[in-house]
Amino acid sequence: MIDLALSIFCSSLIFVVFKLYTRFKIETFYAIVTNYVVACVTGLLFFEKKVSTHEILQAPWLLGTLLLGVLFITVFNLMAKTSQENGVSVASVATKMSLVIPVLLGVILYQEKLSYLNIVGILLALIAVYFASLKKDRLRISRNSLLLPALVFLGSGIIDSTIKYMQETQLDRSEFPLFSSVVFAGAALSGILLILIRAPKNPPRPNLKNMLGGVALGIPNYFSIFFLLRALQNEQLNSASIFTINNVAIVMFSTLLGILLFKEELSPKNWLGVAMAVVSILLVALF
Repeated sequence: MIDLALSIFCSSLIFVVFKLYTRFKIETFYAIVTNYVVACVTGLLFFEKKVSTHEILQAPWLLGTLLLGVLFITVFNLMAKTSQENGVSVASVATKMSLVIPVLLGVILYQEKLSYLNIVGILLALIAVYFASLKKDRLRISRNSLLLPALVFLGSGIIDSTIKYMQETQLDRSEFPLFSSVVFAGAALSGILLILIRAPKNPPRPNLKNMLGGVALGIPNYFSIFFLLRALQNEQLNSASIFTINNVAIVMFSTLLGILLFKEELSPKNWLGVAMAVVSILLVALF
């Protein structure tokens, strides 16, 4: 449970850093690419064995990590575009509701058992995330604007499901730091490639603030994945419980940090969502 709590803490810090980007006028995309480089280096520093290029190239999880790297940066950009075109609430709901995908795959692929109270808790978690994400304006989604949220939903769910599958079938606990590093290296290379493609029309400009923003994001970003992988090895909780607690607790803790650090105001619907989140965690974790 300590690993899960640390993953939740690090994931919540990511939202705080994103919020600070606006305050300090940091260019998000360049900071994101820097963050992946920092996260990769952090993982290599925490890998206890000697890093061997041959070993990495021969690893059964190499192809999966490269896929994850591309997904990481792609889904983030989709989230940004969804926030701009559909609203932050839509992007948040689409991202957090994606926990349904790894939960269902855990039941189908790994024969994980869910009690009736677990199922109620998971359904309650989805409702809680919806209410906790609502702003003052009512959330409305037209048929023509469903594509971006649907892609965010699928992309986030595929990321969580792929991490769970590789943790179950291809990873040894001692490889977690190296695995995480290669994932972030794949994301960094994808971002750098995109920068080079854009370079003729939009030349990159080195900026110390962007680099510092990437460092501030990269460290918690790395440990959010590292501790999640360790949490998934918990013998007392199945992956459905882990992903449910992880996603709902991130919403709760991020909400609390928003109130304490940025004086954000919550509507009655937001408070209802937080209360439902607490109940859902109790149902999933205790039963």
